[in-house]
Amino acid sequence: MVGPGHGTRPCEADAPEETPSADLRMPVLGAATWVGALVGLLVPLRAIPVAVLALLAVLGVAARLLDRGVGRRLRAAGLPSAGPGAGPGTGQVVRTALAAGLLLAAAAGVATVHRVGTTTGPVSALADERASVRGELVVTGDPRERSGPFSDYVVVRGRLTVVEGRGRAWEVRSPVLVVAPSDWVDVPLGSRLAVSGRLVPAEGGDLAAVLRARADPEVLEPPDVWWRGAAEVRAALRESVDHRPPDQAVLVPSLVVGDDAGLDPALAEDFATTGLTHLLAVSGTNLTLITAFLLVLAQQVGVRGRGRVVVAVVGIVGFVLLARTEPSVVRAAAMGTVALLGMGRNGLRRGTRSLGVAVTVLLLFQPWLATTVGFALSVLATAGILLLAPSWRDALARWMPRWMAEAVAVPAAAQLACTPVVAGISGEVSIVAVLANMLVAPVVGPATVLGLAGGLVGLVWTPPSRVPGTVAAWCVGWIIAVARWGAALPLASVGWGTSVLALALLTAACLAAVPLAPRFLVRPRLVLLACALTAVVVLVRPPTPGWPPERWAVVACDVGQGDALVLRVGPGSAVVVDTGPDPASVDRCLDRLGVDHVALLVLTHFHDDHAGAVAGVLDGRDVDAIDVSPLDEPRTTADDVRDLAAARGIPVSVPAHGSVRQVGDVRLEVLGPLPGVVRPAAPAAGSPRQRDGEGSGANDASLVLLAEVAGVSVLLTGDVEPPAQRTLLRTVAARPGGVDVDVLKVPHHGSRHQVQELLAAVRAEVALVSVGADNTYGHPDPDLLHTLEAGGTRVFRTDLAGDLVVTRPTTEDGSVGVVTGRG
Repeated sequence: MVGPGHGTRPCEADAPEETPSADLRMPVLGAATWVGALVGLLVPLRAIPVAVLALLAVLGVAARLLDRGVGRRLRAAGLPSAGPGAGPGTGQVVRTALAAGLLLAAAAGVATVHRVGTTTGPVSALADERASVRGELVVTGDPRERSGPFSDYVVVRGRLTVVEGRGRAWEVRSPVLVVAPSDWVDVPLGSRLAVSGRLVPAEGGDLAAVLRARADPEVLEPPDVWWRGAAEVRAALRESVDHRPPDQAVLVPSLVVGDDAGLDPALAEDFATTGLTHLLAVSGTNLTLITAFLLVLAQQVGVRGRGRVVVAVVGIVGFVLLARTEPSVVRAAAMGTVALLGMGRNGLRRGTRSLGVAVTVLLLFQPWLATTVGFALSVLATAGILLLAPSWRDALARWMPRWMAEAVAVPAAAQLACTPVVAGISGEVSIVAVLANMLVAPVVGPATVLGLAGGLVGLVWTPPSRVPGTVAAWCVGWIIAVARWGAALPLASVGWGTSVLALALLTAACLAAVPLAPRFLVRPRLVLLACALTAVVVLVRPPTPGWPPERWAVVACDVGQGDALVLRVGPGSAVVVDTGPDPASVDRCLDRLGVDHVALLVLTHFHDDHAGAVAGVLDGRDVDAIDVSPLDEPRTTADDVRDLAAARGIPVSVPAHGSVRQVGDVRLEVLGPLPGVVRPAAPAAGSPRQRDGEGSGANDASLVLLAEVAGVSVLLTGDVEPPAQRTLLRTVAARPGGVDVDVLKVPHHGSRHQVQELLAAVRAEVALVSVGADNTYGHPDPDLLHTLEAGGTRVFRTDLAGDLVVTRPTTEDGSVGVVTGRG
């Protein structure tokens, strides 16, 4: 036998198996393309060449230094290296840097061309002039209903192909956003329409303009056959689950093809809190599951080789048609394809290469994706799964079953990679996201595949389609239960902030966790101890020192551009007046105050900034009754409120003028509106009356309440404008002794349209202004603030001070105290 000293090597069977490694060259090229696209889209046009040259110089220096470092390591290992770039590995550095520089410059050039093409040309020029135009539009997105402050409307994306204005006509290909009357809700995707309206400038993004349509849509050409077929499948999918509870019936189409029409805002907020939002939108997971299922079927019927490739391509194309060809769908399809490649043999190397290729190709064809949050989250989640999950899985698999290790590692890696971006958007870090994703993972696949099967069967015959549809709905019911359970935990997420320093610290912590995680996960005792500590933190609400302040009576919650006021009824109980526009904001404010019972919810009127977040008040709380304005306008919001109340068995009523109600420590008297003065017609959108805020029917129909809260008097005015304010002034003047209050909730967020005599007549000690930071309405008006302060009223604003807490008097002169959430 020949011994090892005679120049032989061990046989292949005895050689240790090589751990597959990631090929990071293509991800580097993808990152360079991303940087180039951002330069072309965000840097001032004149500075783009300078920025590109500077980046190329930095890239060249970095490549040179890295090349020398690689060469030194090769020589130290005894490998040949004749100089920079000569040996194996060093040449790759130079070639990769050269390719990265070329792609960076190319992406910057392509993005600049797209940017110039979108922001110049006939459509953008007409928008700058706010010109009235006619033209032809191809519908490229599904219509979405929205509730505005004055009426319901529809938004839909489209591409103008012909535009006529200022006496001229042009053939164009300009993407626009159409804001249209509610009759547009049924326009079919892919159809060609004759449109007319006014063009106005778009606020950034990939839009050339916004078209405010005036007339009903006129269909010139119906959608092509593939769009009609996709619409039929989507309709059949909805019919296969329409017999299930509403939340399940909405979520199955959302899970399969991203069709989330009718989704409860409170449920969407629960999904966001628990890190399950990706299930509500089109994602690469959808495509991966559907295409993998088709490949399994193909294999069972004997399809092999190139036939499987054809099946995969058909699955991808079909998915894109079903979910629409919007940029977000194309991005999801690309990421799903990367995931499919990563599941195959040598998946890590193929997956990382494919990720870099996908990023590069997408950004060269759709540069605007570089600025979207969805694209960043998709890329980061895919990268986290490819690069981090394998080592985390292997570490966990040393002491737990491999399938369980995989179930933990995949969502944890994706969550860690996305955490800084998610925190930058929401200002929060979810604690329960990994657990929630683990709990729902077993049913996501069956729900997606069976939901699609229900839609396909429903094309032929509806009754049998309800069988797979029902099972899919059962799976979705479990997902909903997990989302609601997780969101209801005392500390499902923690506020982090969105400042540069806060996000930098979070990013640094996530980067530090990358090398440390495998060393930590391999130790079962440490992992179990960490899980136990996390469970304690999540399940036990930590005390907030000094909040809410002792003796608090009234709180104006910081809910952005909207109203949400809380009147203390007793321990854990309150009267809530309005909700603001965001369910999460009002929910957090009530949580901070420890309110788990709402004795009465008052909606002064149905504009979204006052009644758009009812779901946030209902979330996890008992609500005894709801009082509403006598005018159901906008109708959609009013109907939504009544539907939510009916589903919970909550009575809804319109309080009579002059009625008095005692709720615990709170006494409420209705001062307005007077009977017979409600005007049901709101001014037309864009009319001068609407723009200057004078005389909106819904605003002047606001419930006006005089409240007494444990000795603190408060005048709650909703959004009443001068006509209703003058009526209120007469009511106040007619009362014996008038109305002298401690606290005034300033009408309409401090709008400049105020009756000064009313402000003087109530002689408020404190004025609360509920207003959103950097709002576009100019609220609050500086002259109004000066008038209030000149009259001796202390003015506090939610945009500057956060939550505003009025406390019961503690001084001999009887003055109320005010504590602000931001100190």
